[in-house]
Amino acid sequence: MMKQGTTILTLDNGYHLWTHTEGKGNIQLLCLHGGPGGNHEYYENFAEKLSDLGVQVSMYDQLGSWYSDQPDFTKQENIDKFLNMDYFIDEVEEVRQKLGLDNFYLIGQSWGGILTQEYALKYPDHLKGIIISSMTDNIEEYVANINAIREKEFSDDELKFMKKCEAENDYANDRYQELIDALNRGYVDRKQPPAISHLTDTMATPVYNYFQGDNEFVVTGKMQGWDRRQDIHKINVPTLITYGEHETMPLATARRMASVIPHARLETTPNGGHHHMIDNAPVYFAHLKKFLQDVENNTFKE
Repeated sequence: MMKQGTTILTLDNGYHLWTHTEGKGNIQLLCLHGGPGGNHEYYENFAEKLSDLGVQVSMYDQLGSWYSDQPDFTKQENIDKFLNMDYFIDEVEEVRQKLGLDNFYLIGQSWGGILTQEYALKYPDHLKGIIISSMTDNIEEYVANINAIREKEFSDDELKFMKKCEAENDYANDRYQELIDALNRGYVDRKQPPAISHLTDTMATPVYNYFQGDNEFVVTGKMQGWDRRQDIHKINVPTLITYGEHETMPLATARRMASVIPHARLETTPNGGHHHMIDNAPVYFAHLKKFLQDVENNTFKE
């Protein structure tokens, strides 16, 4: 059995990652957080929620994030070396090796869902199944959806104001931030949970800004243009796609992905935003448990 609790991994590049393993059993689940630059915290209760299945849950903060080492991203050499998708995909594989995971499940939330798809395409050999939680297979349809959300939620004046702030790079504007907060309450963290809030911001802002931009409702960073629509049919392991029914990602995309990935099932969570594992935990975990049980029992049907 794997070591329980916290282990600091030393990567081959010399940096350190914070990892944490909880739960006993034969099912191994590795969790990839979103952001990029977010952290592991919405996975903290997964071992408890899945304990009756016998699941060992391992999570980690990606390089640059919260409890893990944070390279100096004012240095161009570190940006070039680490702030690219290939680095983070290979980091997943190194974590898998160093934790000794094999025949395991990989779950990725949001940006972690990008890494999960990429990992399944590049390193399929050790996977038993994957869970893509709240992520599309391309950025274009996500951007179209967040723009549609903004148009639905805001008046012409508010939209004009937001676009002006964005054009002028005035993201710190108080009124702009109030509008973004309203979107976050509606589509990202609908439950506004107190349990994982902090006295300080835990987001790795340099990483987030570089890939995403200022907030969840603009994509101005390096993630622009990411597109795996032509490739996801090559993912051959059992796949669960799980979306909140009131979130930033377009459900139409999830339905298409579920029809294209050969062994995929789509589950949606009512009243769930982008973090639907918190917004509506009972439904989210019921879907996740059913998927894990079906794959374990060889009864998985799309």
